[in-house]
Amino acid sequence: MTIEQRISRAEEGLKEPFSRIDEISFYNTEKVLSAFQEEMIALRHFNPSTGYGYGDEGKEVLGRVYARTFGAERAIVSPALLSGTHALTVALFGVLRPSDRVLCITGMPYDTIRGVIWGEGNGSLKDFGISFDVVPLNEAGKVDFSAVDFALSQKRYRMVYIQRSRGYELRDAFTVAEIGEMCRFVREKQFDGCIYVDNCYGEFVEKEEPTQVGADLIVGSLIKNPGGGIVPTGGYIAGKAEYIEQVEYRLTAPSVGGEVGSYAYGYQPFFQGFFLAPHVVGQALKGGLLIGACLEELGYENFPKTNVMPSDITRAVRFDTEKQLTDFIQSVQDCSPVDSFVHLEAWDMPGYDCKVIMAAGCFVQGSSIELSADAPIRKPYTAYFQGGLTYEHCKIALKEILKKLL
Repeated sequence: MTIEQRISRAEEGLKEPFSRIDEISFYNTEKVLSAFQEEMIALRHFNPSTGYGYGDEGKEVLGRVYARTFGAERAIVSPALLSGTHALTVALFGVLRPSDRVLCITGMPYDTIRGVIWGEGNGSLKDFGISFDVVPLNEAGKVDFSAVDFALSQKRYRMVYIQRSRGYELRDAFTVAEIGEMCRFVREKQFDGCIYVDNCYGEFVEKEEPTQVGADLIVGSLIKNPGGGIVPTGGYIAGKAEYIEQVEYRLTAPSVGGEVGSYAYGYQPFFQGFFLAPHVVGQALKGGLLIGACLEELGYENFPKTNVMPSDITRAVRFDTEKQLTDFIQSVQDCSPVDSFVHLEAWDMPGYDCKVIMAAGCFVQGSSIELSADAPIRKPYTAYFQGGLTYEHCKIALKEILKKLL
């Protein structure tokens, strides 16, 4: 069977999930368009600002568009948030105070946030006397509600922390419905603090966001889903007004909060990227399903399995050897529009405890909504790939991947 025949057969079997993805993309595009129209977006909102940024209308209305779309009271959308990890950090330090406790109910958080939580002498939460407890997931990779119940009965927590995506763990991302169940459960246990969701990789994958099912704060990166592949930098934090105000005081200074903040390059890509995001996310989801289906047919284990609708744009594939793993990552780089000629090598990336190999031939450096892949060099040998601005690019990359693996 030729590579083209393998791909065509996989596409035939994916018609139903592809149709569902198209439906979600259409729904979310209408939702975003409605937010633009309700906020009466005009050309003046794209204008740059300088200095303190007092009266920066573009910044203010961009936050309102995000808030409307995500069903939140308020939102911060800022190029001053340098990455997903930075946005998560600012939100944590904005809400938490010394002696507060946090309970993470979705297992070990992603590698780069661990230094923020437990670092020694680096200004971490631990350095400020903030405790962070973790409830491991059960054997099925789901929340252990009995263990959460016990933890909540033993200590008073200021925050419940939920990570939507899998990170470098071999589990499926959590659905919005599952996050809603988590929120309802902890509220039933008389928890009255902040429910905080790391929403990275999950925006626009479903019709709802966690803020619409009980979360108080959601946090993400603009070089992932909501930037639509256009936004050059930044992050967002959305949720209840009382928490957003606290976070603004940490983003800038307690005396000025959200009143300051300028951007000399203008906001057009921020608005345009958000408008395109539902469609781009749909393209990435289709591309991930197609690549996963072909690899699954070759015997490589997928997370999630290809008969399961994805809950974020990432996909994990387990390989037998380090060479298979690195060949897969290199294949993605070979098909990139930028730096396709680069030979990849694993290196000690900041925030990780082992060498990481990363394919990221992207227009925006490190953009995870563009087709990219990375993997820690450790057993079990698992590649994590995500993104794809167009389905066509994912399909072309798949041809190269299959050539190497076959």
